[in-house]
Amino acid sequence: MLTRTSFIPGEMRLLGRFWQSASGYWRGPSAWMAWLLVIALIIDVVLQLLTQYGLNFWNRDFFNAIGRKDQAELLSLALRFLPLAASSIALVVFSVWARMTLQRSWREWLSHRLYSDWLVDDRGPGRNAIEGHHEAPEYRIAEDARVATDLPVDLVNGLLQSVLTIATFVGVLWSVGGSLTVHFDGIAFAIPGYLVLAVIAYSALLLIGIWLTAGRLTRVIEENKRMEAELRAIGTHVRETREGKVVQDAVINDRHAVGAALKAVIAIWRIYCWQLMRMTLVTYTGLLVTPVVGLLLCLPKYLDSTMTLGEVVQASAAFVVVQTAFNWFTDNYAKLAEWTASANRVAELLLALDEQRMIEA
Repeated sequence: MLTRTSFIPGEMRLLGRFWQSASGYWRGPSAWMAWLLVIALIIDVVLQLLTQYGLNFWNRDFFNAIGRKDQAELLSLALRFLPLAASSIALVVFSVWARMTLQRSWREWLSHRLYSDWLVDDRGPGRNAIEGHHEAPEYRIAEDARVATDLPVDLVNGLLQSVLTIATFVGVLWSVGGSLTVHFDGIAFAIPGYLVLAVIAYSALLLIGIWLTAGRLTRVIEENKRMEAELRAIGTHVRETREGKVVQDAVINDRHAVGAALKAVIAIWRIYCWQLMRMTLVTYTGLLVTPVVGLLLCLPKYLDSTMTLGEVVQASAAFVVVQTAFNWFTDNYAKLAEWTASANRVAELLLALDEQRMIEA
């Protein structure tokens, strides 16, 4: 059974140490390139949002034309769709290039500094080993540093998109949905902006569901990474022992050591699997149900002819877009957990190197 004592305490201290080093990329000689890519990504996000906004109104006009069986209007709208689609595709492709270029550049900068601190020239033989739970520094630099610099770019870019999407499409929901008149016990009362209120309540329910089902995911991922690194380290030690590069420890049985490490990896992987299964249950249910919820909420106004077919499609599409934006935390919870775990592991290495420098000073 996984307990809290299995994990490394002081996560805020670890994250602070990680950012102390990693944020240097945004201040040094490389800063101009970093900020240029950031500005390009912001402009790209805004242009993508404008394109999505145009497509939302195109949907309304297209389905209204279908309802009227207006062939001329349908042909005109089909031609109008082409530049919107081309713009959307081009912007998405450019976003991939800009994000990956920024991620690659940041990873290169941080990895150079980690390797430089680890492989300093003035240490004697064997002084580059790091004891305790900071084993396998080469893996932390190669893998955890990659994750710790890749995911922040993806997450912040997604968060910016979500905030701007909410600010834009909440207005669409409010104006198109309007108010809903509800009759209860002979009394009629109106709910202003009912679609906006509904999407907020619905997103809050999904967020609570994720928190209840996968609240320990960060710690589970961190423990999983630790166990995997330990298995690799033991395997490397066994190979070097058999090749005669290191002296065999008579107390340690190679087969038992590898078997115990593998058993621990499988055990934590099982816990990780159950965490992801529970989280997927909530996220996929939301993905499946959200479009239907949006349509059902618009149905009363469509049936009493206060909303056209095109407006129903527009409002339900906006409902899905806003709900997805509100659901940024829910959709990215696993990525946040993975980033936290990797950043913590890089920070542990940095703290171990700090301590080693103090000892050698």
